[in-house]
Amino acid sequence: MSDKNQNVVRELLDQQGTTFASEAGIKLRNTPGPLYQLLVLAHLLSARIRSDIAVAAARALFDAGMRDPRRMAEASWQQRVDALGEGGYRRYDERTATQLGEAAELLNREYRGDLRRMREAGDPRKLLREINGIGPAGVDIFLREAQGVWPEFAPYFDRKALEGAERVGLPRSARSLGRLADEEDLPRLAAALVRVALHADAAREVRAAA
Repeated sequence: MSDKNQNVVRELLDQQGTTFASEAGIKLRNTPGPLYQLLVLAHLLSARIRSDIAVAAARALFDAGMRDPRRMAEASWQQRVDALGEGGYRRYDERTATQLGEAAELLNREYRGDLRRMREAGDPRKLLREINGIGPAGVDIFLREAQGVWPEFAPYFDRKALEGAERVGLPRSARSLGRLADEEDLPRLAAALVRVALHADAAREVRAAA
């Protein structure tokens, strides 16, 4: 890796390298609770809404006790709507409340509430799409963050992360980007690249510091 690329990656990780899962209070591990919470966050982030609102809404759902598929399914539709509203997720709250309930019921029925069983059953890139509310963007967001605990998907840099790479002068190739950071830092690098893709000021600050 060139010295310039090393400097850019270092600044990305230093300035913007908090994963969205960490921002939402999720201590990501390969266990049922954190994986489900990441799925909920990916669902919320995939809507056309600011990422900080999606993160706040995820925190509100978790604070209200909806931290696993059983509790999400047991919550009433109104409880889900109220939690989403508390997080500021009002534009899509009613539809999303319905989708979260249906998604939790599917996970409970098909995988006993454990996304690791989905991983064992087949390709999560396909099976995640069967969950109501999880489209291509949701799959990308989930695997972008989960690559740290599901390493068979690393390096995972989706289109938005690759846009960020181009903005700060890094290679626009998942394989090339995967060689620029240690394996444990790949989710952080992906999150940082998404942030500089979304915020031009952040990209300028990274390039100036590098």
